[in-house]
Amino acid sequence: MNLELAPLMSFVVITTFTPGPNNISSASMGVRVGYRKSVNYLFGIASGFFVIMIACAYLSSALLTIIPAAERYLRWIGAGYILWLATGLLRANYSFVEPEGTATAFIQGFMLQLFNPKVFIYGLTLYSTFLATISNRLDYLSLFAVAFALIAFTATSLWVLAGATIKNKLENDRVRSVVNTMLSFLLIYTAIELSGVATFW
Repeated sequence: MNLELAPLMSFVVITTFTPGPNNISSASMGVRVGYRKSVNYLFGIASGFFVIMIACAYLSSALLTIIPAAERYLRWIGAGYILWLATGLLRANYSFVEPEGTATAFIQGFMLQLFNPKVFIYGLTLYSTFLATISNRLDYLSLFAVAFALIAFTATSLWVLAGATIKNKLENDRVRSVVNTMLSFLLIYTAIELSGVATFW
């Protein structure tokens, strides 16, 4: 297996741990309900992430030829979903009540991956460049998909913990408003970047 692990890990860590829809929404979840009640959401993210990584591993060559025509529409769908998350953050009151249901939280985390073009692009980049030399080894590709999902779970967990540490501060209306606005604008910025609108300015 001829892989350049240092560049691969640098790319994975930088991309996975920097702000994005998964991490920002996880921080918001941590603020709202704490870590323990966010676990199902995190498992949903990790499971969806794994599914996308497997799809990218097995279909990267085909998808890379399709992306020039379909990428714009995928980006707009993802941006719309992320904007919906942003509006929800603006209305969040952080009352720390029990979530609607663990299944709902899992599905929300899972579905976020399906409408997040960053995950598709991330997976295609990994499997079409860094892991191209093992494209014929399905066992290795599957193991890497598991590893990437575990790294994603670790990253979102850290963001949830970061959010949970400041939840007691959010009893103050002004602090809560500032945090809601900051997280929402980060999501809006992410949506703009993913949609490609910024390239027209």
